[in-house]
Amino acid sequence: MLSKAKSDFLLGKIRDGSEMTRAEKLNLIYMLSIPSILAQITSVMMFFIDQAMVARIGVEASAACGLVESSTWLFGSLTTAASMGFSVQVAHFIGASDFQQARSVFRHGLLCTTLFSVLLGIGGIAVSGSLPYWLGGQADIAADATIYFMVFMFVMPFFQLNNLSGAMLKCAGNMRVPSVMNVVMCVMDVIFNYILIFIFHLGVLGAALGTALAIVIAACVQAYFAIFRSEILSLVSYPHHQVASHNEDHAEGSSSFTFNTSYLLNAVKISLPMAAQSLLMSGAQIVSTVIVAPLGKFAIAANTFAITAESLCYMPGFGIGEAATTLVGQSMGAQRKGLCISFARMSVFTGMLVMTLMGVIMYLTAPELMGLMTPVDSIRDLGARCLRIEAFAEPFFAASIVAYSVFVGAGDTLRPAVINLGSMWLVRLTLAALLAKSYGLPGVWFAMAVELTFRGVLFLIHLFRGRWMKLKEVPS
Repeated sequence: MLSKAKSDFLLGKIRDGSEMTRAEKLNLIYMLSIPSILAQITSVMMFFIDQAMVARIGVEASAACGLVESSTWLFGSLTTAASMGFSVQVAHFIGASDFQQARSVFRHGLLCTTLFSVLLGIGGIAVSGSLPYWLGGQADIAADATIYFMVFMFVMPFFQLNNLSGAMLKCAGNMRVPSVMNVVMCVMDVIFNYILIFIFHLGVLGAALGTALAIVIAACVQAYFAIFRSEILSLVSYPHHQVASHNEDHAEGSSSFTFNTSYLLNAVKISLPMAAQSLLMSGAQIVSTVIVAPLGKFAIAANTFAITAESLCYMPGFGIGEAATTLVGQSMGAQRKGLCISFARMSVFTGMLVMTLMGVIMYLTAPELMGLMTPVDSIRDLGARCLRIEAFAEPFFAASIVAYSVFVGAGDTLRPAVINLGSMWLVRLTLAALLAKSYGLPGVWFAMAVELTFRGVLFLIHLFRGRWMKLKEVPS
């Protein structure tokens, strides 16, 4: 049922204008989503084990990693925005069967995002010493927090390469390689962490180095598949890799490279709202960390573990969202508006159904999920209370995740970014600041649940209004 030949056949029907039945659309969503969902869940399980290892070092180590976690997300999300600026263009060109331009955009993406990630890493290293104190951390955890964050910044170019290569393969319809490599990266991370933390006794430094090594290896492998092995994207001229294109006489891999500013400008138009959103959304997460930090190191640890546990619930939404980005992007490139809308709505409702089920499971198993990550009863019980509050918001959280991915695939990133930012800053943080004083960490999570429900409703309204379809000029 997950046959590559079958998914390639169905993706080909998008490009050649063939009619698709409802069953074929659902089957395609399923085939593209399942590998990504499994990889996302495996990734969450890796973080479960990762944080459980750190927790065995002590509460201070858990708090140190948790303190800068939202900051690492901030820098990582900026690399995602940079990758999407180029990969969305690739999806549109593939949908239009213009494979030469798809490969040319890929070349530009490799050059531009590498430069961007190097500058990003340098900036992160420069602020790493002061960051823990800016976030409200105390001296007992600041040194470890600095080490953890700095190591992550040193491998930022590889994190970017892994992100870009995976995004390009997914937009070409290859979900398998990125998904398998995500699983492999998780396994490597656990192995490296165990060796460096418990055998070499490197503590938080060992946890950071283990993750960094896994990222570097995964990035190199994914880049190899995207650059050398992909039938559509390969930048090296191999006869068995060439795919016919309506406007190319020879393979991109054999032609000289000429920088095209239009690709960069289009990438900026797509990425800039996403980057601004990532900056302000992650900034909001950092502010949320600042709100939680005065509640004490047990609250910081419980908050960090609960966020990881909750991600088990929403990762399937991101997996379905990745499939939606590919399907909507290729449908836009093929200039098939009706098919685009159909894929969008079916993907969103599939995501809501799956995450509703995951929310029920999370509510029922919250104490056990927290118990997997920490042996401290007070941390486990506090985190479980937070998870059960959040479980009620999962259906609408799914709507926001998958609908946002739909809009990205269509090239509409500005208005969704405004929705995300307005909801986060005006609703979540305001409520969290008010409720934390009286209700502690559960008050912060109640604010989160209210905001996610509100945001999901806004995304559903935007989806059904259909204005996102009018924002992108389809390549000719």
